Amino acid sequence: MKTIHPKRLFALLGALLCTTTLFAKGPIHTPPINQTFTFTSAPAGAKVYYQGRLICASTPGTATITCKGVITPTNKKEMPAAIQRAAYNSRLTFTFVKEGYLTQTVDIEPTITQRKSKFQFDWQSSVVGDLQPLPEQPSRDRDRSIPAGEARKAVSRDAAGQTTLERTVIRWYFESQPQGARIFWRVISSVPDEVKNTNENWLGNTPFEETRSFNILGLTYENARDVQIEIKVRRNGYLDQTKRFNVRQAIDQQEISSFFDMVKADEE
Repeated sequence: MKTIHPKRLFALLGALLCTTTLFAKGPIHTPPINQTFTFTSAPAGAKVYYQGRLICASTPGTATITCKGVITPTNKKEMPAAIQRAAYNSRLTFTFVKEGYLTQTVDIEPTITQRKSKFQFDWQSSVVGDLQPLPEQPSRDRDRSIPAGEARKAVSRDAAGQTTLERTVIRWYFESQPQGARIFWRVISSVPDEVKNTNENWLGNTPFEETRSFNILGLTYENARDVQIEIKVRRNGYLDQTKRFNVRQAIDQQEISSFFDMVKADEE
C-alpha cells in the first residue's frame, strides 16, 4: 500500500478546501443605492405603483427607489446562467393603472457587470407603460349610438383632435325677443375629477347660429351624461334667463338651440 507524505497530504487537503470554499460561497448582496426613475405612459395620466405603494400620482413623473442586487457566484462555466438568474431575481416591477385601460406591469432587470470578484448592478432609469384600452362590452350590451372604441376616449390636450367627440359638429342656435341679448355659456359637471367646471364665456349676441365641435377637456361618451352646458342670456332692462342642456343629448341630436322670450326687469 502506497503511503502519502504528510506534507503532500496537507497540500491536497488545502487545495480541496479552497475549491470547496470558492464554489460554495453564499449570495453576495450589493450595497443599496437610491436611484431616480422617470415614468411615462401612452396615454399620459396613469398612476404608478411599486410593491403596492403609489410612487407616481400621474405620468409623466419621477420617483426615487432604493435598489440592491443579489447574486450567488459559481464556477466560470456556470457564471452566465448565474448572472441571468441574478438579473431576474433583482428585477424591479412597476404597475401602471389608469381608468378605462388594462393594468400593465413593467419589469426592469439590471445589467450586471463582473469585475473579478465584484459585481455591479445597473437599472435603466426610464420606465415606459404602453396602456391598452379595456375591451368593449359585447355588441348586445353596447350603446349603439357610441362609435366603436370611442366610449372611453377622452378629449385631451396631449392628443388634440383624436376623438370622435371633437370631430362631431354641433349646431348652436339661440334667438331672443327682443334681439341683441348677450349670450354666455359654461360647463357644469357632476364628475369634476374627469371634467372640470368652467367659468362663463361669452358666445355672442342673439340671433346666434354657429356649428362647432365639443373640445371640453376630459369629456367622453360615457361621462357626457353627467355634464351640462349652461346658456345664459342678458340684456339691459331685462331679467337674465338661463337654460341647461345635457351634453350627451346634445351630441345625439347634434344641436343646442333655444328661444328666449325676455321679460322686462320692472315687470312683476
